Amino acid sequence: MVLCDAPRPRNANATRQAILEAARERFCSDSYDDVGMRDVARDVGVDAALISRYFGSKEDLFVAVLDSCKNGRDLMDGAREDFGERLAREIIYGEVMPCQDDGQNEGAGAKMRGLLILLRSVGSAKAMDVMQRTSNNRFFDPLAAWIGGADAPVRARLAAGLIMGMAIGRELSDGYSSLDEVQKAELARRMAGALQGLIDS
Repeated sequence: MVLCDAPRPRNANATRQAILEAARERFCSDSYDDVGMRDVARDVGVDAALISRYFGSKEDLFVAVLDSCKNGRDLMDGAREDFGERLAREIIYGEVMPCQDDGQNEGAGAKMRGLLILLRSVGSAKAMDVMQRTSNNRFFDPLAAWIGGADAPVRARLAAGLIMGMAIGRELSDGYSSLDEVQKAELARRMAGALQGLIDS
């Protein structure tokens, strides 16, 4: 007699979470246009049709991934007086750029994951459409509200531009690898001062 293992019970929530995590890693490392539903399905070991069942279209999956990431609100976690220094160190020294975490640490790495996904997909027309429709709610409005004051929306846009520009610069220059430690420290110092000035002014 041949004994077969009983089918493993399905856990819809666990499967959905596994799909979401796999998609997040894919969108962190590849642009929107280069990520396929079958790629994500293969990473999880499920049929691509199951992803459509849980999330709908690829665009819907992308939105779900962005929703699962720490967003602009979380960049304001921590003391206001060291906002500039904190963000500068995160970007210049790459303390937050890896996409993976163990689920126990929802700190710096998780906060910047959404930004990294946006940077990877900035050249995609479809992804840009999603981002343009949601960026105010995800990032600019929370930052402006946290900054406060009559010109907060202006300062929020300037701060966001500096953060995103320096993050892009880090990606393009392989973590600012051409700079020595003294130069990196000076870059971080200047960036921190510029950011803090926008928050405090």
